[in-house]
Amino acid sequence: MLERKIVPYGGWSSSLSAKRIADDTVSLGQLCLDGSDVYWNEVRANDKGRSVVCKLGEKGVVEDFSPPNSNVRSRVHEYGGGAYCVERGELWYSDVNDCRVWHKSRDGTAVPITSGKNCRYADLVRDPNQNQLIAVSEEHIEGIKEPYNRLIGIRDTGEVVTLVEGADFYASPTLSYDGKWLSWLSWDHPCMPWDGTLLWRAPIENDGSVGERVLLAGGFKESIFQPTFAPDGTLFFVSDQSGWWNLYRLRANNIELILPLEAECGVPQWNCGLSTYGFASEHLVVISYIVDGLSKLATVDLRTSAFSPIHSSFVDISGLKAADGRVIFVGGSLLKLPAVASINLEANKIDIIYQSGEANLGVSNISRPIPVSIPVGEDETTHGFFYQPQNDSYVGPLDALPPLIVKCHGGPTGQTSAALNLKTQYWTTRGFAVLDVNYRGSSGYGRAYREKLNGKWGLVDVEDCVSGANWLAAKGWVDKGRMAISGNSAGGYTTLCAITFEECFAAGASYYGIGDLSELAKETHKFESSYLDILIGSLPEENSNLSDRSPIKFVEMLTCPVIFFQGLDDKVVSPAQAEAMVTALRKNGIPVAYLPFSDEGHGFRQSENIKRALEGELYFYSRVFGFQPADNVPTLSIENARGLSNK
Repeated sequence: MLERKIVPYGGWSSSLSAKRIADDTVSLGQLCLDGSDVYWNEVRANDKGRSVVCKLGEKGVVEDFSPPNSNVRSRVHEYGGGAYCVERGELWYSDVNDCRVWHKSRDGTAVPITSGKNCRYADLVRDPNQNQLIAVSEEHIEGIKEPYNRLIGIRDTGEVVTLVEGADFYASPTLSYDGKWLSWLSWDHPCMPWDGTLLWRAPIENDGSVGERVLLAGGFKESIFQPTFAPDGTLFFVSDQSGWWNLYRLRANNIELILPLEAECGVPQWNCGLSTYGFASEHLVVISYIVDGLSKLATVDLRTSAFSPIHSSFVDISGLKAADGRVIFVGGSLLKLPAVASINLEANKIDIIYQSGEANLGVSNISRPIPVSIPVGEDETTHGFFYQPQNDSYVGPLDALPPLIVKCHGGPTGQTSAALNLKTQYWTTRGFAVLDVNYRGSSGYGRAYREKLNGKWGLVDVEDCVSGANWLAAKGWVDKGRMAISGNSAGGYTTLCAITFEECFAAGASYYGIGDLSELAKETHKFESSYLDILIGSLPEENSNLSDRSPIKFVEMLTCPVIFFQGLDDKVVSPAQAEAMVTALRKNGIPVAYLPFSDEGHGFRQSENIKRALEGELYFYSRVFGFQPADNVPTLSIENARGLSNK
């Protein structure tokens, strides 16, 4: 065994470079089963963030299935999803290059079937009986602030017909196996889909139109997720009416709870096309669910209600599909990168179809998450995962403790994952500790936990991050004087609030974060335009919260160095948010750095930009915390940098 070198925390050499992270892995998305063929969507950072439909055929060969110049992605609700479907070897897909729906036939020919006139499409479902696609449509009309959403049919002739309209939002259209019934979800402002949705069903008429609509379930305080018809025609869906997203069915006009679990069988619908369960046979449903922030798998026999766990190494499961005794999903584990996995239920065997990348770290260099539950507020608890520094070549000095980075996920109605994340390991292999917080308001812990943020955004999320950092420092696990906080989108807002209103952190990193809630309320996109009504409050007497919880209004209280990362094509959080904060800190003499990316939106998809952001954050911390990075990372301009380390 090699003796470990004593090197200051932060200065450890790591084989996990930012370039490797950016270039060598892909993001896995929507799955599809078409007979024995398996399809998935993957985002390739090293191909300018292009999204490609891949296929695993009968002979086990993985190939690109979408055309070479296509980019299979939707921008419905800005976050997209449900961008393709496959039937009998034919592909229909939304191409973000022109926002049109394209059809690729079995001979490989691809042609557009919509005009692309300011419309976006998602949740594509093939209706072979009517020779049409059913989809969510989002029409952007010049001069009108909010786009128009509806359910449509796209005939093979290219004709587009309206099927359902009138609600602010639609999602999850699903057809019965015989093609005679359609079910879908809708919701209206100010609800988000995890707050309150409505479940509908209607017959498909002989001309392809929708018949009389019947409201089946849902309301302002009930979130419905993933309606799906079973092979026998029974409609199943996930509802949180019990306080947990559990599986229900509609039978003989009665709604029945399949299995009561204190677990989440649904997830927040930030994207279209999400799926957590499927039917392996007429009587057997396979379901993924979340307990204490970790994903699990099980089967449920619908005849007996027998619940049978499926044991696996996966802690993060998404996109589950099932048919004919087979299950596929995207699975993330503690030691391997996310993969497309397949289960043969008869053989009780799990196979990896496709691995998104290789960690190439060695097990001994991987920092494993330690679940933590931290006391906050008045007899309340927040959750998260703590990662210790881990590198089998180095230890820190005996008289020193590691610096800490507190990570804040986006949403804020979102959730962090315990699955292997190379961006986390980028820090731990260099000598940083990381706390990934599922603050109150996160999903994965039931509706009551999710609603703890309602009216209190910018307060309880900040309290949880600060409490978590101080809790770790009190245990002697991290250096109290070298704690940073970093977050993206809503997590960027939490970051800016924490360093403005609290005195806990010595540095902050905001990725496309929010500094001015009033401006966000004026300029954001339709999907989230009423989100603040729930998170902050919409009553006149509560309007002052928009100002009281906006870091830009109290920027004189912000005294620690901050770095900002921003896509200039961001339609969710305007670049003006970051630019206003940078201008104010520059004026106030606070060390500040700004990295804008002209070709990125809300989230970075391109490898060069991902690499630059990681290296920029590392360089920034090295100047603030006074260590010499082992990497030859590019420098960046830090204004008002006097007093920072020049190591």
